[in-house]
Amino acid sequence: MNIPQNLKYSNDHEWVLVEGDIATVGVTDYAQKELGDIVYVEVDVVGETLEATDTFGTVEAVKTVADLLMPVSGEVLEKNESLDDQPELINSEAFDGGWIIKIKMSNPDELDKLLSPEDYASLIQA
Repeated sequence: MNIPQNLKYSNDHEWVLVEGDIATVGVTDYAQKELGDIVYVEVDVVGETLEATDTFGTVEAVKTVADLLMPVSGEVLEKNESLDDQPELINSEAFDGGWIIKIKMSNPDELDKLLSPEDYASLIQA
């Protein structure tokens, strides 16, 4: 299981890459494997300010649909347009080309509530 050391993780299997006050968010390698082949990603909240744990979109796989939850509060600045035509990027590049949104964080202290790579590994028993 790939669990990059430079990221933070939510209990809901989102990863967060922090660069200044911008957080890039995607789903973890574990989550994409559990979901299976991803066929559609819906995010229609660009420009909106959401709270941590709010739903920011959905990921549809062959057999299921899963909500995507905000790991931290903030304004959704951008979505990964590549996922419109290639949602399978989440399966093949979960931590690179498969990112989903970028957020301007409104409360960076919320990062302290996220999991370290070691804590996330314990959560998923990796």
